[in-house]
Amino acid sequence: MDRLSPLDAAFLELEDGDSDATLSIASVAILEGPVPPKGDFAELITSKSPLVPRYRQKVHRVPLDLGPPVWVDDDRFDASRHFHRVSVPVPGDENALCELVALLMAERLDRDHPLWEFWVIEGLAGGRWAVLSKLHHCLADGVAGNALLQLMFSAETPAKTATEPERDPGTAALLLDAARGLVSLPVDLLRSVGGLVLSPNRTARLMADTAEGLTALAAALIPTAKSSLSGPIGPGRRYEVARTSLAEIGEIRAAFDVTMNDVVLASITSAFRDVLLRRGEKPLPDSVRTLVPVSVRGDLETLDNRVSLMLPLLPVDIPDPAGRLLAVHRRLADLKATKEAEAGAALTEAGEHTPFAPIAWAIRLAAGLPQHNVVTVTTNVPGPAEPLHLLGREVLELYPYVPIAMRLRSGVAILSYQDKVTFGVTLDFASSPESGFFAKAIEHDLEALLRLARESRP
Repeated sequence: MDRLSPLDAAFLELEDGDSDATLSIASVAILEGPVPPKGDFAELITSKSPLVPRYRQKVHRVPLDLGPPVWVDDDRFDASRHFHRVSVPVPGDENALCELVALLMAERLDRDHPLWEFWVIEGLAGGRWAVLSKLHHCLADGVAGNALLQLMFSAETPAKTATEPERDPGTAALLLDAARGLVSLPVDLLRSVGGLVLSPNRTARLMADTAEGLTALAAALIPTAKSSLSGPIGPGRRYEVARTSLAEIGEIRAAFDVTMNDVVLASITSAFRDVLLRRGEKPLPDSVRTLVPVSVRGDLETLDNRVSLMLPLLPVDIPDPAGRLLAVHRRLADLKATKEAEAGAALTEAGEHTPFAPIAWAIRLAAGLPQHNVVTVTTNVPGPAEPLHLLGREVLELYPYVPIAMRLRSGVAILSYQDKVTFGVTLDFASSPESGFFAKAIEHDLEALLRLARESRP
């Protein structure tokens, strides 16, 4: 029986605990024209869907949360209900596309069926069209979602054997399996402990790293300074796109001896600073803490979530672009040195040896409570280096989308594609600045950093 991991299930619980949250992730592929005839796209994706069992499966909950939800075959599966076609409003420019994406992503996926859908979007300027690929976060993290996108858009069917989805075992069988799982938890825990005892040196290092990381994570329990950047969110969303290139980021990296993550996070920091200043609020050292997912994935074959996290404070108080970038670099380096991500992974793994019910109840409760520790989420996923094609049309650009919840009024996803780097900005509609402000602020900071990098050349 294929169970959801505690981390996968957490995204369902968070959505259940907040009626205004919609925890689906997505990508938007912009393609050259012409748009294919109706049905061709659905036929192509459907032909590959046997390679992805989750495309035929839905979530079945165990009564009373006695065990984690399981994946079962949707006995009413109809592929056609997962494909939609829509035209972008006139004039078909990027603003119109982003408004449409925001509307589509604000709608929840139907839990009675597999948690994915595709939207073919017609009418983009220049004879282009787009595909919105949407799936619930409980299915995949950004890295797995990106691998799935490449599978769907690949010209050839990969050499992989299709697997038969799990049939619904029924409520009685689920309860029996959950009871067996509860009984076996102590045995599994003892087995894990036994493995640690047999490797004392490794265990000592693991415990030391975890303790150090938990100390760093504990610092994130300190609330951030009160500002308009966090608070209750509504059902509406705003979506914006900012762009740069790997080549330009490379120039900045080389000039300042930093990483790509440092550069993109510094530009996002600048955007938050600009928003605060525009609203007449003072950017303080503790105004913005972000959740940065860290992949702990060992393979790309499994469709699930395998991430830990870091929780850095962003230096929005520093007015100088170069100073902000170097401060971001130091803070991320410090968090890596303190093993914060390793501690987060250890906590996630511990959930595998804990009864599911208290985890589910705690997450639902937390989703409805006001948290003041994290202000935003920022995720960076490397995308395809080679061009993608679909039905003979080249994919020109890829936009990422990250959901928001738990009083996080903003989220930024970064995705590379060939030499392009795209920022997808998700904002709570009711509390966001005017359309395009945040994305333009990101681009302005990147332009400033690039000028400084070029001026520093001998």
